[in-house]
Amino acid sequence: MEIRMRKFVGCIFVSISVLVGGPAWADDLTGADRFLCASVQATMCYEDGECVIDLPWNVNVPAFIEVDLGTKHLRTTAASELNRATPINHVDRRDGAIVLQGYEMGRAFSWIITEATGQVTVAVAFEGAAVSVFGSCTPLESTAELSQE
Repeated sequence: MEIRMRKFVGCIFVSISVLVGGPAWADDLTGADRFLCASVQATMCYEDGECVIDLPWNVNVPAFIEVDLGTKHLRTTAASELNRATPINHVDRRDGAIVLQGYEMGRAFSWIITEATGQVTVAVAFEGAAVSVFGSCTPLESTAELSQE
């Protein structure tokens, strides 16, 4: 009962923040090869048909993920206690979208990011379950850009 109540409260919080705050803020990623993505809402569905909308970190999705298209890696931020890095097997930029796909540790993932707005939708599939995540991305400055300032 306590777990259901916590999930219910989490769903209310997410729903209110989406309704009151409108769409999550993001930035134009045109030409950016490194960016930071923040997860906003996650839905986890199981093969029996049960689905739960929750805060991303409650379903093991990091709050922030650094995306590096140059090295083809996804990483949790340094402040995260998760300390994860995942290779991106496929990167495609076309029609105003950035598509990332990969597979690691029994999980297949696919990202689609609208380049002009930085809005991201992620799907992760694994045996018996799938997670969908909505979020926002913003460009990260490179070390070279920082040294020129």
